[in-house]
Amino acid sequence: MALFKRSRFTEIPQDVDLTAIDRESKYRNFKGTQQKLLTAALTCFSLFQLYASLSGMIPQQILRYVHLGFAISLAYIMYPTTKNSDRNKMNPIDLVFAAAFVSVIGYFIINFKPLQLRAGAYTRLDVIMAGMGIVLVLLACWRVVGPPIVIIASCFMLYGLIGEKGTFVAVMPGFLNHRGYGLSRVITHLFITTEGVIGNPIGVCSTFMFLFIMFGACLEKTGIGQFFIDVANAAAGWAVGGPAKVAVLSSALQGTVSGSSVANTVSTGSFTIPLMKSLGYEPEFAGAVEAAASTGGQIMPPVMGSAAFLIADSVGIPYSKLMLTAIIPALMYFTGIWIMVDFEARRKGLKGLPREQLPPFKPLVMQKGHLVLPLVAIIYFMLTGFTITRSALWGILIAVGITFVRKNTRVPVKQILSALPLAARNVVSVATACATAGIIVGMVTLTGLGQRIGAGMFEIVGGNVFLGLMCAMLTSLILGMGVSTTSNYIITSTVAAPILIKLGVPLLASHMFCFYFGIIADITPPVALAAYAGSAIAKGNPFKTGVNAAKLAIAAFLVPYMFALNPKMIMIDGTFLEALPMIVTGLIGIWGIGGGLIGYINGPVKSYWRLLLIAGGLGLLIPGMMTDIAGTVLIFAVYFYNRLVKNKQHPAEKTAAAAKKS
Repeated sequence: MALFKRSRFTEIPQDVDLTAIDRESKYRNFKGTQQKLLTAALTCFSLFQLYASLSGMIPQQILRYVHLGFAISLAYIMYPTTKNSDRNKMNPIDLVFAAAFVSVIGYFIINFKPLQLRAGAYTRLDVIMAGMGIVLVLLACWRVVGPPIVIIASCFMLYGLIGEKGTFVAVMPGFLNHRGYGLSRVITHLFITTEGVIGNPIGVCSTFMFLFIMFGACLEKTGIGQFFIDVANAAAGWAVGGPAKVAVLSSALQGTVSGSSVANTVSTGSFTIPLMKSLGYEPEFAGAVEAAASTGGQIMPPVMGSAAFLIADSVGIPYSKLMLTAIIPALMYFTGIWIMVDFEARRKGLKGLPREQLPPFKPLVMQKGHLVLPLVAIIYFMLTGFTITRSALWGILIAVGITFVRKNTRVPVKQILSALPLAARNVVSVATACATAGIIVGMVTLTGLGQRIGAGMFEIVGGNVFLGLMCAMLTSLILGMGVSTTSNYIITSTVAAPILIKLGVPLLASHMFCFYFGIIADITPPVALAAYAGSAIAKGNPFKTGVNAAKLAIAAFLVPYMFALNPKMIMIDGTFLEALPMIVTGLIGIWGIGGGLIGYINGPVKSYWRLLLIAGGLGLLIPGMMTDIAGTVLIFAVYFYNRLVKNKQHPAEKTAAAAKKS
């Protein structure tokens, strides 16, 4: 039991420099009065958001401006200019930037009604203040999220300024050509209207996202997150390759309320990775298991990653329907990782932990089982017709109250209240990314770029759905290098999703396809942030860890193609009974591919048979009766042949194999 005692499940090992991996974790470490002032500001941010959600009296545009004002000004205070800056002191220039942005926001809030009356006839001061706002948003995003998304947003702005009537007169080639817009038109469109910085991305962030980030903070501070990890230990710690399976289970549970692959990797990986290494796993494989599992947390209902709320808003469906649609691919993803981990453990003869070192399952559930109620409640509320806002608010209330039901789960009120600044701190990076991504969306709507790219790519792929899917996948993976999932989804859903829709892929399936590949960019080399976080804890090779993570998450690369080519698998225009055969064949296919990649099914598999397993698995993932039959025959032929060879093994070889396994 002592092996699993920890003060908080988000504790980061002291020897891991997370800031070198994830820019969003590069917080300043204030002390004394400065820390108290920052905590007070963060608490005010959270209290304002809760008041806005409970009262519903603040106009949406005002709410978005205030939310953005808090987020950007806090970004300048919380994040240093560079990674080499002193993280213990406040730079006076940062206070100037923060104050400047507060004044910009104040200007637009005070002049809210006059700006509406003179829409399209803005004054010079309006343009100057809007221009200052855009520059300050981009500079803050550079600090928090990194340069890739800022460079992309700047290129989109430049694209809008180029054209016959633009600030820069030029002719764009082919389908990219457009009329062009003046600087003042671009600036006012991006910062004053609800088509840019304060558009739908920041609108969703200021409502649904914030509340669910608050819900996650409450789970952390009340100890419910630690309970999830204890349950995973009790359920799977004793099995073959136990710690690796614990990583899969705990990351799935914790990932339901975490919007960051890197944060999830570090929090659960800080104890699962050392345990895996102690049982014989190579550092690169241990780090990869945690990274792959943690990344999958963002596709696991009920909460998923922050971008999931943007999907519901973009597609125009209830979030409860999105949950039901996402559950099948999510379970297939984690089943795929579980299969790969199990094969690897059996191949290397890695055993689980002794039961006496694990928390006993039944007493744990009997004593703390009530802590799962917040998660159950939030699912129930969303499925029974409650709005997302009401569901989240009830979830927060239950998460706080449930800990007082029994004495052994009570926590100090001060600790619960610390969830307020934690939630605000966590939302700053998301809001900054959403504001910058809003610039991209605003330029796409102003110039019609989405339709232009869609039409151009449709001509390039020649109407071939598979080629279109590959283009969308590569776009998501490339744009996802070092970019947050939220930003990645907004970009790819704006640029790539229209291509898929034009090729006949349903609207929701198109957006989910982009969403999935935006997420697994975090474990796809060469820039695999979650894998690098895992390698830092495991002290392994980062690139090799990324390759292993991508191999373990093979289901994540295959399942999106399955539901895009056959949307009935995720119950789009179909029922669960219609989806069931596809789920079964898909799981068999993933099992075969996993065995082929690891080189083990019911025993070691030789290289040429591994190729047949992979071929059979791919056949089962392609829709069609003939491919299903061929794939099934190949996989089970290898399985039974391998079993036959194993049974005919010489007695001496059996004894040696048994001794090696023990």
